[in-house]
Amino acid sequence: MKKTFIAVLLLALLLPISLFAQGAKEAVVDESKPVTIQYWTHEDPARTQLETELIAKFMADNPNITVVRSTQASVKQIELVQTAFAANQGPDMFNLPIENQYAYITNGRVAPVDYQAAGYANKQDLLDKYMDGVLDTVTIDGEVYGLPLELTNWSIYLNKKVFRSAGLDPEKDYPKTWEEMADISEKLVIRDGDILIRRGYDFRYPYYLTFFVPMVEQLGGDLLSADGKKAIIGDEAWLKALTYMQQWGPSGRNLGSPTYKNARNLFNQDNNDIAMAHTGLYQQGRIEKDNPNFFNSGEWMVIPYPTFKDAVRDVAACYYGHFFMVNADSDPAVQKAAWKLSGYLLSHGEEYLTRGGNIIQPTKALFASDTLKNMPYSQVFIDDMARSHMIYYGENSAQIQTQIRNAVESVMLSGVSPEKALATLKASVQEIIDEQ
Repeated sequence: MKKTFIAVLLLALLLPISLFAQGAKEAVVDESKPVTIQYWTHEDPARTQLETELIAKFMADNPNITVVRSTQASVKQIELVQTAFAANQGPDMFNLPIENQYAYITNGRVAPVDYQAAGYANKQDLLDKYMDGVLDTVTIDGEVYGLPLELTNWSIYLNKKVFRSAGLDPEKDYPKTWEEMADISEKLVIRDGDILIRRGYDFRYPYYLTFFVPMVEQLGGDLLSADGKKAIIGDEAWLKALTYMQQWGPSGRNLGSPTYKNARNLFNQDNNDIAMAHTGLYQQGRIEKDNPNFFNSGEWMVIPYPTFKDAVRDVAACYYGHFFMVNADSDPAVQKAAWKLSGYLLSHGEEYLTRGGNIIQPTKALFASDTLKNMPYSQVFIDDMARSHMIYYGENSAQIQTQIRNAVESVMLSGVSPEKALATLKASVQEIIDEQ
């Protein structure tokens, strides 16, 4: 990611902290003394069961190490970690979405990876184990600051029965372009007046950095300039994407809206109220748990993320990551133990995939494994990831996503013109960029 001058200056000011953390990592510590790792992570029942078992085995093999695993709902977890670090009482080891976690690197709050404690000979050995570029996100000044618990992208799940009920062949008629997505959704929707009883497809509101920015990129636009100093690049692309969303909404073709229940949360029930939903490989485990009859019916499939008919770039929805990170202020012995625990957990990639909620850890070994290849439609996700990129993860990502949300929802729900929404968006995001 390109950094602004201010960000570079901040990193320069924080360099002594990073060097101290690196020095602490290399210092000789007594690995036999009792230590306790406070490990904070987000709720996930399948992963909790797996990690509880793995941590029990880890502690049995390392009797001097006690691991206290604490979980919270994802949004609450973000707030708690932020509050704890502000009070200098952050957890020893934690994971968050990278767009919420990146600032902990730039602000010098997390330690670089202890390669040997995590089970790697050195940095190059670590890099060699992962898919190319995956660790670039958490690498600054040559040091890696996190290990990926999961890397997630979204493709489109499709209910074949709903397609057939509208006279469509799901294998042949599924949408390849956004224009087709709108036209096919028009054939699939069922309305009671203006109320949508069944939707063909609806977007993954409010994750606009994940799905909407790639739509703009398909048309030749960008969120930021290459040097990171100018916001909202390519007016024509942004206007076309905003116009598309305007026409999608209640005042246009009335195909969907942020006011309806998330399509992903409806899909599993197979209640004839949604035909297509945007979600990840993990959804398969949730379908199997929520509705095993539907899961085993062969009546669902996964299709690639569409592009615009006149797209100038082939870009799929952004992927995002959760990374294990270690508190730079924790005792050096605790840091070493935390990296040892991280490496141990991540050495069970196939179990995370099959038992931990279909979590993909982006190692070369997992991507080459039959376990991943044999999962239904896994190749769709792999191919979509290959034509994707990491979500924007700057310190200001949450603020920028809010401004994009305001722009999109203003044209969909408030009658604001795409031109006015674009002008407001450009000014607000530029102000955020200038202030960082």
